[in-house]
Amino acid sequence: MTTTAQLETTATQIRRDILRMVHACKSGHPGGSLGCADFITALYFEVMNHQATPFEMDALNQDLFFLSNGHISPVLYSALARSGYFEISELATFRKLNSRLQGHPATHEHLPGIRIASGSLGQGLSVAIGAAQAKKLNNDPNIVWCLCGDGEIQEGQIWEALMFASHNKSDNLILTIDVNGRQIDGDTKDIMGFDDLTSKIESFGWEVLHMEGNKMEQVVSGLNLAKSKLNQGKPICILMKTEMGQGVDFMMGSHKWHGVAPNDEQLASALAQLPSSLKDY
Repeated sequence: MTTTAQLETTATQIRRDILRMVHACKSGHPGGSLGCADFITALYFEVMNHQATPFEMDALNQDLFFLSNGHISPVLYSALARSGYFEISELATFRKLNSRLQGHPATHEHLPGIRIASGSLGQGLSVAIGAAQAKKLNNDPNIVWCLCGDGEIQEGQIWEALMFASHNKSDNLILTIDVNGRQIDGDTKDIMGFDDLTSKIESFGWEVLHMEGNKMEQVVSGLNLAKSKLNQGKPICILMKTEMGQGVDFMMGSHKWHGVAPNDEQLASALAQLPSSLKDY
């Protein structure tokens, strides 16, 4: 078992990776990536049953994770590298010519840990439901995990998928929605507010839980609670409250860092706020 302190150290290093990756290529999406670093760390380094090598696309007898909001690829790439899917040094190629680490995850480069191309918002949950149904058909007791953004759920396909999952009793599926209240054009409440999201999702036949996504101990306990609710006839949705840009003071509290890379001075300031005992790539 990994301690909370160890997970927090890993999450801090993943935040450093995110910032350095986005800065080096002068493009990418640091805001949501930083906000989800604790969740991805808890999932890959403590909660999820997965095997980095040999990497198998069908993941029989393993959990599966699908990143639906694929623009936050830096946080996933860092977690994959640091949990052994590929060399950590490859993070330096992010968004560069001929890199396997594209801005949005893609499968044709055969990057270990990536099972679907994602970033076309609204699609990942449908894939996750299909994978969950396949595991049932294969008598595989493992879990399918999916992460969506709260801006992403403005896509109609999400709601079709929510309805399909409950109708088909996909009770081996855990969807987490990153509720940071921000999207590329502003606050979600101003773009297309969703009012009582809990009641909406419950009305589609899901069990809904809530979790603080930037406090590691609560993330781990929240994910384990969700696991305890499985196999009871309903898919599980976690509404995870995070802060976009978490860990970097000048990136927090605004949508402006959704898709903007820090300059040299901003990078130095951000990294100074995230001291780590681990090594940068």
